[in-house]
Amino acid sequence: MLNIAVLVSGSGSNLQAIIDEMKKGEINGKIVTVVSNKPDVYALKRAEDNNIPTKVIVSKGNNDFDKELLSHLKELKVDLIVLAGFLCILKGDILKEYSNKIINVHPSLIPSFCGDGFYGLKVHEAALNYGVKVTGATVHFVNEITDGGKIIIQKAVYIKEGDTPEILQRRVMEEAEWKILPQAVKMICNGGL
Repeated sequence: MLNIAVLVSGSGSNLQAIIDEMKKGEINGKIVTVVSNKPDVYALKRAEDNNIPTKVIVSKGNNDFDKELLSHLKELKVDLIVLAGFLCILKGDILKEYSNKIINVHPSLIPSFCGDGFYGLKVHEAALNYGVKVTGATVHFVNEITDGGKIIIQKAVYIKEGDTPEILQRRVMEEAEWKILPQAVKMICNGGL
């Protein structure tokens, strides 16, 4: 059974999707910690409601953020790190220590609308401004290039007439992110990847 750390920065809807899938008993893993880089985010309440230990390591202005995070992960013998709406770029020793053991969900079909500066509504605004007819989400391994790691799984979502960035963001989460992120976790934990 793999020990999983889920890193969050917001509401935790992707975290909830993983928790819901784990409750079905089909993932050979356990979330041993939910770490947020911001205090008072709803994701921490989701974790607490499911009896999952939480930790806040504030990233803004914290030069020791990477060291504190790595120490926490090693202390809990974490095998897999899942970035679920984590709005902080990991670098240095964490990437070396957890090479091919960190995954992220990104709200587009990589290589479109990804990389530095593409997160949250900015991704959906860019897709709508460009006029693409299909967008989606990607789960990929994390490396030193923002959104540049090997792709694990993707799911397409069609853009509809009248979509706003907010409407599109919600549909991409519901139709793609909440499905493929738990699926990727299951694949890794169950030895299918």
